[in-house]
This record gives sequence, structure tokens and C-alpha cells, in this order.
Amino acid sequence: MELNSISRSVQAADLPMEKLAGNSKISEKDKITEVSRQFEAVLLRQILQSAQKTHFASTVTGDSTTSAIYQDLITNQLADSISKSGAFGLAQTLNQQLQHELPAKAQKTS
Repeated sequence: MELNSISRSVQAADLPMEKLAGNSKISEKDKITEVSRQFEAVLLRQILQSAQKTHFASTVTGDSTTSAIYQDLITNQLADSISKSGAFGLAQTLNQQLQHELPAKAQKTS
């Protein structure tokens, strides 16, 4: 019995930021788009974490390690969701700016 190999195409959104640059299966245009989005998400995480530092103490949540981890997970997910929605707009602007920096040859092949 012969099994056909499953060839799954690699999407830029499936890879972490540090693995995008070395992947030859993804076009330069797609790499720039995804890195712009992920950069926006990193900035949003920092903004959201700073905003949460100035909160009032609560007897419900407490200051346990578990609570801190849970809050960090929520912050990361919220930042990624905002970034993927495009509502913030920084990724789109950064993407447009960086696309102009691509050499003409790279723009034609993507």
C-alpha cells in the first residue's frame, strides 16, 4: 500500500517571526506583510501590559503566579487578535512603507 505524501503549503502566518526570513517557500511580499503584523502585535502587547500596571488591587484575582500567567495569556491573545483584525492600522502602514523598499525584481516574482 502506497501513501501519498501530504504536501501542506507553508503560510507566513503559521511561522514565528524569527523563522520567516530563512524560509524560501514564502515570497518576500508575504514575509513583509506578516512581519509587519507581528511587529504590531509586539507593540500592542507592550501597550496593553503598561495599561494593566495601573490597576486597583482586587480580592478576586489576587497576585498569584497563576493569575499573572493567565493575565499574560489574555494580553498576548488580545494583542494578536487586534493585530489580525487590522483595526490598529500600524501593520498596514508599516507594510506599505516596507513594500516600497523591495527591489523591482522581488515585487514581480511575488
